[in-house]
Amino acid sequence: MKRILLSAVAVTILLSIASITHAQTEVTLIAPGGIRAAVEQLAPGFEKKTGYKLAPTFGSGGGTKQQVVRGDVFDVPIVQPPYPDVLASGNVVESTATPLASVAVGIAVKKGAPKPDISTPEAVKKMLLSAKSIVCPDAATGAAAGVSINDMLKKLGIDDQVEPKLRRVRGTGPGGAGGGTMVAGMVARGEAEIGMTFVSEMNDPGIDVVGAFPREVSPWTTLVGFVSSHAKNPEAAKALLQYLSSPEAVAVYKSVGMQPGK
Repeated sequence: MKRILLSAVAVTILLSIASITHAQTEVTLIAPGGIRAAVEQLAPGFEKKTGYKLAPTFGSGGGTKQQVVRGDVFDVPIVQPPYPDVLASGNVVESTATPLASVAVGIAVKKGAPKPDISTPEAVKKMLLSAKSIVCPDAATGAAAGVSINDMLKKLGIDDQVEPKLRRVRGTGPGGAGGGTMVAGMVARGEAEIGMTFVSEMNDPGIDVVGAFPREVSPWTTLVGFVSSHAKNPEAAKALLQYLSSPEAVAVYKSVGMQPGK
């Protein structure tokens, strides 16, 4: 009888240890700032459902790609196409590619300020030429929104005219804020008339979101997740990707102005 009781206690202890170990396993994620708001909202649900602890790091789109190509150790990277260098590096499992969501660049104004018309390419051009001050993330740091904005200005043929009144900001700001978050904060404080960045980063209560630019002048940026070749726990990494493409994730992406899927 005593032996049976000891065996039962041993089994209980082993199960408890396994449960604690599982609960304490971290899943590391690196991703561009455009998906930060969605991931931060999804993290509690993922942790509750799987028992894994999510440890995300956010940066620029270009910076994230460089981390992958360098072979930095993490479990799940989220990158934006095109990414031939990411695949060529061998640092991601190509077959695990999972399109998560797309995000658009748009504009915001200080809360209560008149909202300009951006419904057509011509309206966007007129708005940018008439604005007194504009702020956006700095493309030189690899910020995907900044790169898209530079391309848009060139496509509209007004890059030289807008340049003198355009201020480009670099993360990291207070509390680890990325460039997009800093853009929204500057507009809220009245430091710029117009803020341009990913719509998903426009969550400052002191701004009004005007909307996304027309696709003709600014195509949406797609974000794709992978399991890293260096994942400490591939099963945990797969669980994270599955959750980030789940119905729960779809609802959150929509709530922050992103388009789920491809």
